[in-house]
Amino acid sequence: MDYIDIPLTADPYQILYLSVSPDGTSFFAKVELRYLPAPDQWFLSISDASTGELYVNQIPLICSLEAPNDLLYPFRHLFFGSGIGSLFCLKAVDRPASENPGKDNLKEFRLIWGDIADPEG
Repeated sequence: MDYIDIPLTADPYQILYLSVSPDGTSFFAKVELRYLPAPDQWFLSISDASTGELYVNQIPLICSLEAPNDLLYPFRHLFFGSGIGSLFCLKAVDRPASENPGKDNLKEFRLIWGDIADPEG
């Protein structure tokens, strides 16, 4: 699977449905993005849209700075060890308003999802 850009809007609660196949494991994903004001942070959940099985629940969107930060790395045990891919939050502009996505600047970042990235590069 090639890496895909998850489309982002400024809406504080977003639901997207994506047909993905990270590392050859195909499934129809339900991706939920929500902004929570208390920590001033965005969170992401991923489930199987066909079965409703929740894979990832409310992980914070932490932007990769100097080294890539695979947000799905802790979930590599899923699908019998083949995982559900790698997900990166990257800057989409040179100088976003904050280090990580906040209330008014989610569109200053990109969410990239694809095959599991090799941590050794």
